[in-house]
Amino acid sequence: MINKLIYSVGAKIRNPNIFHHYSFLKKTESWSINELENYQLNRLKKLIEFAYEYSNYYNQLFNSIKLVPKDISNLADLRKIPTIDKNTLIKENSRIRTEFQFKKSFFSETSGSSGQVLKFYKDENWDSFNRASIMRGYSWYNVKPWERNGYFWGYNISPNKRWKIKLLDALQNRFRVFTYDEEDIKHFAKKLQKASYVEGYSSMIYEVAKIINSADDIKNLHFDLKMVKGTSEKIFESYQPEVKKAFGQKLISEYGAAESGIIAFECPEGNMHINMEGVIVEEIENEIVVTNLLSKSFPIIRYKLGDYIKMKPKNYRCSCGMKHPVIESVLGRVGKLIYGKKHSYPSLTFYYVFKNIALNDKIELNYQAIQEKIGELLIYIEQSIDKNIYDLIEREMIKYFKTDIDYHIMDNQVLHQKNGKLMDFISKIN
Repeated sequence: MINKLIYSVGAKIRNPNIFHHYSFLKKTESWSINELENYQLNRLKKLIEFAYEYSNYYNQLFNSIKLVPKDISNLADLRKIPTIDKNTLIKENSRIRTEFQFKKSFFSETSGSSGQVLKFYKDENWDSFNRASIMRGYSWYNVKPWERNGYFWGYNISPNKRWKIKLLDALQNRFRVFTYDEEDIKHFAKKLQKASYVEGYSSMIYEVAKIINSADDIKNLHFDLKMVKGTSEKIFESYQPEVKKAFGQKLISEYGAAESGIIAFECPEGNMHINMEGVIVEEIENEIVVTNLLSKSFPIIRYKLGDYIKMKPKNYRCSCGMKHPVIESVLGRVGKLIYGKKHSYPSLTFYYVFKNIALNDKIELNYQAIQEKIGELLIYIEQSIDKNIYDLIEREMIKYFKTDIDYHIMDNQVLHQKNGKLMDFISKIN
């Protein structure tokens, strides 16, 4: 098969360690939690020693807290190291990156939801492991990375850059849309009939699913997709009926970031298993803190990624058989506060407002809250709502904010403008 050959040759040239890592990850799927944690500890020791020797930032940090790398004897010792955030990665960039000469490394740039631009290099082993982690997730759905696939990124790319993107896509046996014009979406949908999987921004997959379900000339298309994968954004539960109706598959989640690597991947049983072989995840007051065990060129140690999460209980065991812990939900971004007339509130509050309505009243709503003035909120709802639903929202808003915030609810709103990630809370207050 020509596509498999192109992928294999390309992967061996660009990422020579990818298949080695993939074989290892398939083996560790059956490991016990003790085996996984012992492996994490060994990797952590090596990372700490390497960072101490080759990173000016970590050498100074470890000396200042009197941490001797060889004294790391259990995973709990990781907590002796202070957390860092994206500001630190940007401000201390040159001091964090290690001075070891890697044979091969890849430039990475990300702004993410924060809008802060971070630039760094991934050494080949780190990059290969990350790609192998994605391959393992694909394997749970019998998907091979060289199979035909649709890609929901790259909207509004300038015409003079499209030829290069199209060439790279062709080599990876994938295709995408470059505008959000409905006719382009329909053309894309027709091509999906011969694809094995589709992936991209969760909200875009949902929006395209709605078009497929409503357009008479394409709503009867037949898809044989093995996997529909959303990433980079929250997956609202109300996305699922539209996506399943359109594509015949549930929208599954891949969770990670360029700097953290793949953190978790959803198994066919619907649980997001932590990629323990690559990362250590801590949950501190609902906030995720990540250590990437492969990040030698640019050590990511106790990194506050900026997300609120909820973990399944430690004794929870997934019916898929894997012992890797499960992230129950990514609740939202740790971001600017919601400012009331007298008090302030975490942006996570909106998650609970609408989650309570979903759980208690069986009504799923897609929402986006925007604050432009202190003590005032605009709440956009995608669905059409009646007085009953309005009253349910008011019930929850009063529960959390009492009379401290005035708000205006607008329904039948288009939440995603297709020019970036969908955010459930936007603050315009400095």
